[in-house]
Amino acid sequence: MVSGGARGLGAAHVELFGEEGASVFFGDVLTDEGSALEAELRQRGLDVHFLRLDVTRPDDWSAALDRVLSVRGTLTTLVNNAAIFSPEGTEALSQRRWRQVMGVNLEGQWLGMRTVLPTLVASGNASIINICSVYAQIGSPDAIAYHASKGGVRIMTKSTALEYAGRGVRVNSVNPGVIDTLFAGPATPETESAEIGLVPLGRKAQPREVAHASLFLASDDASYVTGAEIVVDGGWTAH
Repeated sequence: MVSGGARGLGAAHVELFGEEGASVFFGDVLTDEGSALEAELRQRGLDVHFLRLDVTRPDDWSAALDRVLSVRGTLTTLVNNAAIFSPEGTEALSQRRWRQVMGVNLEGQWLGMRTVLPTLVASGNASIINICSVYAQIGSPDAIAYHASKGGVRIMTKSTALEYAGRGVRVNSVNPGVIDTLFAGPATPETESAEIGLVPLGRKAQPREVAHASLFLASDDASYVTGAEIVVDGGWTAH
């Protein structure tokens, strides 16, 4: 199951996992884009299923899990990807926007884990991948709510990993840097140049490059990996 899977990084996860032979159920509030992606990938023979999912609503998570179980009978992997970005600094940010960012980015991931964990435990060999960010590790002079939410995801992942280490569920995070998507909004030539200037490899990541890290964490090749964070940032945080 992939949250926020209708476009961008989430869509790259849906496509890659589908190509690897997984049955992929992906949710989003962007129903038109999600349905279009489902149709496109199904035409290519991939076993993908779109459903509407607002990650801030417990009932939506329960309905999504019910759909998975009705079709496949089990669930082995959750990719907690849905997120929103807010660029405001400390004084400019409204309380309403703070709560919105926290609701999607942090509480939404917790709700997803809480909903599916009993099923994952029952599967006997399961994986949760929480999509985090290098903004959970480093600061910047803006985007305070995004920083705080992703910092919460980072430590929540480690805590859950310890809680479920003996119960057959591995829990890890993937921390991307600058990705070639429209997640943070359209970039001007100046802001794009500044972003790329932070990256030693000198370019943005393609969404599939990040999705491959998740694919590894979901696989048996990562059977001894839990509580870890894989940084996919082109060397940004190595400074």
